[in-house]
Amino acid sequence: MTVAAAEEKVRRPGNKHDSHNGFPDLTNEDAKLKDVRKGYFSREWSNYGMCGAGVVLAALCIRSMLQINWIDFAIIRILLETHVVNLLLGVMILTCLTMFYLLRRKRPVYLIEFAVFIPDLPHRCPNDEFEQKSQRSGFFTEDSLAFQRKVMVNNGVGNDTYLPPGVRAVPPECTMQNARDEAALVLFGCIDDLLKKTGISPKQIDILVLNCSLFNPTPSLTAMIINKYKLRSNILSFNLSGMGCSASPISVGLARDLLQVYSASHALVVSTENITQNWYFGNEKSMLIPNTLFRMGGACMLLSNKYTDRFRAKYQLLHVVRTHKGANDACYNCVYQKEDSKGFRGVHLSKDLMQIAADALKQNITTLGPLILPISEQLKFFVNLCRRKILKQKLKPYIPNFKKAVQHFCIHAGGRGVIDALEKNLSLDVKDVEPSRQTLWRFGNTSSSSIWYELLYSEVHRGVRRGDRVWQIAFGSGFKCNSAVWKSLRWNKRDLHEWPASVAVKPSATSTPPDPATATVCQ
Repeated sequence: MTVAAAEEKVRRPGNKHDSHNGFPDLTNEDAKLKDVRKGYFSREWSNYGMCGAGVVLAALCIRSMLQINWIDFAIIRILLETHVVNLLLGVMILTCLTMFYLLRRKRPVYLIEFAVFIPDLPHRCPNDEFEQKSQRSGFFTEDSLAFQRKVMVNNGVGNDTYLPPGVRAVPPECTMQNARDEAALVLFGCIDDLLKKTGISPKQIDILVLNCSLFNPTPSLTAMIINKYKLRSNILSFNLSGMGCSASPISVGLARDLLQVYSASHALVVSTENITQNWYFGNEKSMLIPNTLFRMGGACMLLSNKYTDRFRAKYQLLHVVRTHKGANDACYNCVYQKEDSKGFRGVHLSKDLMQIAADALKQNITTLGPLILPISEQLKFFVNLCRRKILKQKLKPYIPNFKKAVQHFCIHAGGRGVIDALEKNLSLDVKDVEPSRQTLWRFGNTSSSSIWYELLYSEVHRGVRRGDRVWQIAFGSGFKCNSAVWKSLRWNKRDLHEWPASVAVKPSATSTPPDPATATVCQ
């Protein structure tokens, strides 16, 4: 049975699917006070406190000066002449406080531009072709093929995703050279586009941060980029591995921290994943799911801490919040690369993955909330918390309305169940999760770079207004949940042609992917 036939079978009346795949309701999960404290005692809030104290002190000084008359000036003159030491001591204290504030103040980090890799048409692998080549490879049993077919019908991945040549070959040619060729294709493709858009010279790049979870050759991928673009010999390069699908906010956070130390610098951040040498050729169902989800893709971003770049930058980085649950054994093992009983290497997904993801999400948003939510939502949260903790009332935990703080949501396109679950738990609208669904449908799960495809979709189809906030949230092995919040500095709207046309219509919130035979072109 072909994939199209399986899709038709699923769409028949009477077939109901659990859209949340076991993702628990966050209103039944209680928040921990230590996670709330992390948000309020963060460095951002200490900076806000210092700024507030400075404003109050300046206001009191101005108010006092406005009430001074000529007699007071005469008294002040006499005091200055007789208390020179006290005056100098006061000036020294004021200077020290000013220097302390300036040293603690974070340098702004701007996103000048970003680019994603759009593969050429020859790399397209429709679902029927995927099924045929999987069957012709000779590695999979009929039961495994039927399982993959069923998963592909329900996981929200469309018919226009891309796979590298080594995986599409019959038989597959998953060699080191083919993996390097895939990396070069993706990395150089998006970096070339970024350099063309910004007009920046490779010699102007001071910091290079790259994340690729499963492919780490020697020389490294950062060395490949340095060799290709002839970057400076004193460039600070970092190659992050094993971080999973949530690695892009980690890379952005690392670049942000480096930009706090090195002034007047540009940072190139690259997020990608390599498919060629990480395709699973066994028959264990828990390790077959990544084959049906992950596809070729990548993204790169140019960051800067130069004040002059603010006028051409698109976004300013506000917050990066990282949550790591690796201390728990179940969390550590829920996404685990290993060999099966036949010696085939792949990534095992635990049955508890959705519950673990929900716990990580709850902890992450509990820490992020105090940093971005308006006072009204924070008061509602604390009133609910006090009624449950102090008055012992049996109430459901209050989930703040993040739509009052964020206008654009970029939820990692890890699968249809994850997107549907976050839509429900965060009380989002269909339009709020449309970028995530469209990215999953058009490009599949491109791992850490998926949140940048979603931002591209928002810029193309909706536009991001000046002052809007963008929330990128991603899940990854370890287990991790990471968030990055950006503020738009200008009106960001791209042309329609920058989001490639598809042969399939846009998927709705509840429908299964449409039959390509009856689909229309989706711009």
